[in-house]
Amino acid sequence: MTLPPLPLPQSPEYARACAALGVPCRWAEATLPGGALLRWQVQARRLPLLGEVALLSRGPVTAEPAQAEAWLGELRPPGPLLLNAEGVSVAALRKAGFWPLLTPATLALLPLGPEAQMRAALRQKWRNRLTRAEGAGLSLRRLPLHGGHWLLAAEAAQASARRYRNLPPPFLAAFARANPGAALVWEARQQGSPVAAIAVLRHGRMASWTTGVSTPQGRAANAMNLLLWEAMRWLAAEGHEQLDLGILNSDDSPGIAHFKLGTGARLHRLAGTWLRSRALAPLARHLPKGLAT
Repeated sequence: MTLPPLPLPQSPEYARACAALGVPCRWAEATLPGGALLRWQVQARRLPLLGEVALLSRGPVTAEPAQAEAWLGELRPPGPLLLNAEGVSVAALRKAGFWPLLTPATLALLPLGPEAQMRAALRQKWRNRLTRAEGAGLSLRRLPLHGGHWLLAAEAAQASARRYRNLPPPFLAAFARANPGAALVWEARQQGSPVAAIAVLRHGRMASWTTGVSTPQGRAANAMNLLLWEAMRWLAAEGHEQLDLGILNSDDSPGIAHFKLGTGARLHRLAGTWLRSRALAPLARHLPKGLAT
């Protein structure tokens, strides 16, 4: 039985980027009873008070969630383990001795496929804006991401001004260097000047939209709709099955969530961020249910 598409933090491409930044990852794979595969990738982090911590983000990955829960129950990490859980239940995490730290996040995951199918899945307002953008005289180009592209500096400034956290530009640049051809920019220009751009990271059968910046001129021309649509078409033609549009934060403006969901993306809720340590495990198993949801 094959694995589902690997989320970015569980991909070999992510591990190569981390290694380039001096943060090694280790991964393992097991065949579970019944033939299901399970894969997990862990990176080492040093955190205040906890010291050396193993971080397992968006994993473990398997086509059989029940098997992942059984695996968690048998897990005995030598030190603290921070888990950003994917595909496992709160009950299984509590039973395995994990302590809840952060409430679950919700992602927007976009299925990719035939162009006609993707266009039909667009919400009406999104499709109307795309049609207007196609007639706005924008010139588009796709190019490999590099550390000097204007998008990275613009994204850093935008994140600072709006007070949100994203994959930092040094990581994106390292990903591009470590995985030639896997970090791409779609850029829109109007009368020769850039008005919008997005960055997409490719990792196996999945891809992740990580960054997007638009000027007032770009917003007036609905450039982001056209850029994302062109990226969707190209990624689908290259065999990618899914595009991760990122977290729908509670502090996002309604427009950002509407934009992501207008593509036809589906909601995908994670299980939250949990900590397992020898000291806390016995207490975690007896937490009141209201503290672990």
